[in-house]
Amino acid sequence: MRLNKLLLLPLFIALFSVSCDKDDDPGAEVIPPRDRGEQEIADQAALQEYLDTHYYNYEDFQNPPAEFDYTIKIDTINAANADKTPLSASPDLESKVFNYQGVDYTLYILKVREGAAEQPKPKFSDSTFVAYEGSLLNRTVFDTSRNPVWFDLTRTVAGFGQAMTEFRGASGFEILPDNTVKWNNDFGIGAMFLPSGLAYFNGPQPTIPSYSPLVFTFKLYGVNEADHDNDGVPSWMEDINGDQRVENDDTDGDGIPNYVDRDDDGDFIPTREEISDEDGNIIIPYPDSTGDGTPNYLDKNN
Repeated sequence: MRLNKLLLLPLFIALFSVSCDKDDDPGAEVIPPRDRGEQEIADQAALQEYLDTHYYNYEDFQNPPAEFDYTIKIDTINAANADKTPLSASPDLESKVFNYQGVDYTLYILKVREGAAEQPKPKFSDSTFVAYEGSLLNRTVFDTSRNPVWFDLTRTVAGFGQAMTEFRGASGFEILPDNTVKWNNDFGIGAMFLPSGLAYFNGPQPTIPSYSPLVFTFKLYGVNEADHDNDGVPSWMEDINGDQRVENDDTDGDGIPNYVDRDDDGDFIPTREEISDEDGNIIIPYPDSTGDGTPNYLDKNN
């Protein structure tokens, strides 16, 4: 099952749950979600054990063999390869803290190659062109795509988007005679190790048990800045409260987040009109008629 399909399952499950009468099974036990802070502690212990007991094929990247596909492969350290450097000791491993739903979560990012220096890093709400493989800590693969696919980072698990913002795409590509695409060999290459709180947490998935930390290896080829509602304001700028989540910013309180609302302040004047000149060109900085620090498109009284 593709990750982008997995992401839609919680919505279907929620709709199904609402449609079911609570009295259908009076004997069913309702299990409340675990405390997020306590689960983060447990997940960190599991992730640390994984990082201490696994390594990646760093030697292939140091001296690429012929026809090497620049894919990260993770394996368990055992008696036969006891001399391998564990992930936890790799100079390529970084950690990042992200506050999500009131909890400071730590995710780990293996930055084998950042990507082309001239390319921008994606924002947390952008679209990324990615080839990837997702697995559990027991190395069971639950999803994979060898060919890159577009991912809207607003529709992925929180940790996936947070890791992607640390990489860059390729400097370019060429179209081969058979109409296939060959990317310049400077695309981003990495892996991420996510606690369940930045993944699916207690949300049931067909191939992912609840409260599962996840591992993704990936190659980032391209990035597109997103403007989901095409109102002229990039989606990352619609994050008014600065928490790097766009779904909880709703200036006019109409239940539609700003990043998909073409009239952010609810004054019946489209946002694009409030930030454009007579020729339709976007005015930067965005107009603020009253000079109160709030641009017109976010100020119902302007």
